Amino acid sequence: MTNAGHQEDDGVGGVVGEEVTTSAVLLGEPLPIELMNTVSVDGGRTRDALADDTDATDWLRAVSGRLEAETGIRPGPLDAEGIRTVARSLRALRDALRRLASETTGDPRSSPASVPKPDRQKAISTLNALARAWPELRWPADGPISRVYRGDGGEAQLAVQVIARQAVELLTGPDRDHLRPCLAPNCLLFFADSHARREWCSPVCGNRARVARHYRRHHTSGVPLR
Repeated sequence: MTNAGHQEDDGVGGVVGEEVTTSAVLLGEPLPIELMNTVSVDGGRTRDALADDTDATDWLRAVSGRLEAETGIRPGPLDAEGIRTVARSLRALRDALRRLASETTGDPRSSPASVPKPDRQKAISTLNALARAWPELRWPADGPISRVYRGDGGEAQLAVQVIARQAVELLTGPDRDHLRPCLAPNCLLFFADSHARREWCSPVCGNRARVARHYRRHHTSGVPLR
């Protein structure tokens, strides 16, 4: 599990001072990619880090520091209905993004878990419906210029909408060409290649891929392993 550190005040559905953890892999990728990566493989089994509503809001709390730094949004506490709404939106956005990322990258992975649920048009419609956040200029007479985001619903739902907006920008901008599926064995993650030589989402996957490549080379060449 990824530990997001000590919280000074309430997160989404949280309590003061609670340690926030999520079972998702957090690699420091753009937030839309981090959301895609809430589906992963652990011990040969597919793991969904948004499997239930609490898991989903824990993920949002775990990335709340980045959300605040990048957008000024800090999701506050939610009641039970708010948690259900935000969790449902996060899962729908995640599935839509994985479907669109799969098509954008020509993802060759054939694992059933790597096949996104919605069809292409449904994924596009879901993303557009959730990307209902827009920036506004804030320029007080006695303060600095800043940007604030507006949208429908409270801060937590706005956070989902901003991630959706970031995803639209990712898929339509120059960073689209840097989006990659990790082709290491049993990996379902995506990443943005920060340099031309990057092949995998993490050093762990890089090591696993090299071991698998070595194994295949020796077996296909007829040279027995010693």
